[in-house]
Amino acid sequence: MEDKKELILKALKDVLYFPKGSDIVSLNMVRNLEVEGNKVSFAIAFPKPDQKSPQTLQKMAESAIRNQVDEHAEVTIEFLTDYPSLAGVKHIVAIGSGKGGVGKSTVAVNLAIALQKLGHKVGILDADIYGPSIPIMFDVEDEKPHMDPDAENGQIIPIEKYGLKIQSIGFFVDPQQALIWRGPMASQALNQMFNDTHWGELDYLVVDLPPGTGDIHLTLVQQYPVDGIAIVTTPQEVALADAKKAFSMFNQEKIRVKILGLIENMSYFTPAELPENKYYLFGKHGGRKLADNARVNLLAEIPLVQSICESGDSGKPIALDEDSPVYKAFHNLAVNIQALLEHHD
Repeated sequence: MEDKKELILKALKDVLYFPKGSDIVSLNMVRNLEVEGNKVSFAIAFPKPDQKSPQTLQKMAESAIRNQVDEHAEVTIEFLTDYPSLAGVKHIVAIGSGKGGVGKSTVAVNLAIALQKLGHKVGILDADIYGPSIPIMFDVEDEKPHMDPDAENGQIIPIEKYGLKIQSIGFFVDPQQALIWRGPMASQALNQMFNDTHWGELDYLVVDLPPGTGDIHLTLVQQYPVDGIAIVTTPQEVALADAKKAFSMFNQEKIRVKILGLIENMSYFTPAELPENKYYLFGKHGGRKLADNARVNLLAEIPLVQSICESGDSGKPIALDEDSPVYKAFHNLAVNIQALLEHHD
């Protein structure tokens, strides 16, 4: 015969947490369940502070217990946040790609800048554990984050540049040394950067994922409150094929992260002296066709210009230059992502 705790957990499986599309037991949100007579107490741990769901979940949980287990139950529920370091972060946006070499990090950096130019407080986390490039792109390779002397748990103060808060594994390793880590070690490093960084109040935390699909991606989307992911591709067929694989991974039932859409980088070449001209060097509208077939948003078509490479190498992201022909593309990308996420607030 099932004991009362088992019956209560069984009843709570009828309580859905809609942002994750599953029940609070399966999502490991039910903590510290105690039963004494008709007194039932437990905690519900949220991935991040939630202003809408606590009261709704409380009513649903109380109703499930009283209807299925004990109509006279006295239910006490505490609400927790799993990741205190992310308590002030409103939205987490991941930037991924099916393969390397498509300009994913460049897109992540310039998206962060463009969001900041829209008036938001923005941070960027370089989760590309095996090939961190964010320090180079911001020209902060020689900087070292320091510990917050006032924090009880010794959190790290991120580097700040251009109004952004920046964290990267590249700040803690020898840039000349290749990183050869097994999956669990890489996932642990990602956890430490998320949890041990003092992010403070942010409207957006942009996360630059490693290319491809693997442990880092699973750790991120399963353990952290990611609001959505955008996939970067280039127009070539081989890149588009890998972007399809990325869509497939993030659409899996157990992952359930919102796909914001597709970003086509290097869509066409535009000479600086002829900004209105477009030369489709790698094929035309491949990203648009893939987005249509996958039924996702085409968030942006980013042109290829020489100044993008130069700006990345010099540590001055191209989105800082409002006269650049690609400034508008990154601005529109930021506006599109802002609209998608804030529409659901």
